[in-house]
Amino acid sequence: MTLMLLTFLLPLAGGAALPLLKLDDRRRRSIYVQVVTTATSVLALCLLIARPTESLTLLHMTDSLALTLRLDGAGSIFMGLIAFLWPLATLYAFEYMAHEEHETPFFTFYTMTYGVTLLITMAGNLFTLYVFFECLTLITLPLVTHKMDAKSALAGRRYLVYSISGAALAFIGLVFIMTFGQSDTAFRFGGVLAQEAIAGRENLLLLVFVLSFIGFATKAAMFPMHGWLPLASVAPTPVTALLHAVAVVNTGAFACIRLIYYSFGTDLLAGTWAQAIAVLLPALTIVYGSVMAVREQHFKRRLAYSTVSNLSYILLGAALMTPAGLTGSLSHLVFHGLMKIVLFYCAGAVLVRTGEEYVQDLRGSFRVMPFTMGVYTLSALALVGVPPLAGFISKWNLLTAAVESGFTPGYLGAAALIVSAILTAVYLLYVVVMAAFSPLSDGGMAAFRENRDPSWLMKAPLVVLCAAIVLLGLCSTPLVHYFQAVAGGLL
Repeated sequence: MTLMLLTFLLPLAGGAALPLLKLDDRRRRSIYVQVVTTATSVLALCLLIARPTESLTLLHMTDSLALTLRLDGAGSIFMGLIAFLWPLATLYAFEYMAHEEHETPFFTFYTMTYGVTLLITMAGNLFTLYVFFECLTLITLPLVTHKMDAKSALAGRRYLVYSISGAALAFIGLVFIMTFGQSDTAFRFGGVLAQEAIAGRENLLLLVFVLSFIGFATKAAMFPMHGWLPLASVAPTPVTALLHAVAVVNTGAFACIRLIYYSFGTDLLAGTWAQAIAVLLPALTIVYGSVMAVREQHFKRRLAYSTVSNLSYILLGAALMTPAGLTGSLSHLVFHGLMKIVLFYCAGAVLVRTGEEYVQDLRGSFRVMPFTMGVYTLSALALVGVPPLAGFISKWNLLTAAVESGFTPGYLGAAALIVSAILTAVYLLYVVVMAAFSPLSDGGMAAFRENRDPSWLMKAPLVVLCAAIVLLGLCSTPLVHYFQAVAGGLL
């Protein structure tokens, strides 16, 4: 239990202490932040290895409301992902933020966000998940509005309005789970609803589930609650990469998995109109996000719409309510996080080193930034689903699960996946072709004659992440078997 406490207290306390330490020297501040972040990831790794089976109650609000932590199989997957990515993201942020102002407040909230996200992975019941889900909105808001200009203020307001609206819908589900669930409402695979309590109220509970699903999926940017995500791309790239690949959006998808499999249960939901809605909304979002990405010319916003699409891959797999669907969902939660953070980091490197923000200005950029664009190409191919890279594994798992579901909306979901794969190739590989084969743009790129690739602080995380994308594509079997065990309720 001490290990569990230390794992989330270290980044929370370490981040909060940063302004008090007055580390004005950039080097000393960077060392401090990197040590705190890396030590937190080491603690998380130790916790994953130990995997205590006991629950830890932080606070009793009432007899039936308690903030309780417990690490199970699903939480371990999410924790492993963020523990791997956060130190790399922090290392990348040092060079990027050297070009920004207010670095100390940035790294304060950036580090504390790590602690809040870890608390979400360890939430032992829906009440705990909801509380820290809301805390995540508050702790990341200063990161979204970091630049403190008009665009950042608009993005922050939109983020807050959507997040609070989604939380209001999710709260309805929490109330009903507390009312009709078993006494402690701790997450249990198969759900916590007491059958004798819900008899005759099935349709009401299905409606509540749909509202709650939409509420939690707001953070996963599911249509029609997606509008905050593209606007959030005005934040510094380390923030947008974290928002769009790990902390916020994956938290929304993770919460939906908890809602379906560990709260309401598939016995109540499977084969109902509520499941049909839970499948069709992500299917619609998958296609919508891909179409908008094709149309969008701002580089980071194009990637943001790609996230809108790909997060609904995870929701679609979860909503199939089969072991194969959940396996595909967990696969894409991990693999998409790796691929998308690389794409955003490439966009950030281009922005910092050349000042270019729009796709049409990237013509000939392979000549100016060969390393950055090479890494972008590898990750783009992976996200398209080209074998043997990691993206192929998760997309194949999702497609086969949708086809095998025997559920008509599931077939529509499979069609959406195929359409999206084609559109993904268009909006990602168009950049590659233009960067490799077009002459240098008339704008900023033509002004640079020397290599504009970033320093090792940005390159090192990209090399590690690309290696992971390749290795997980070639050697994914052990990890997929772990996903299957979680999807079968064995872990």
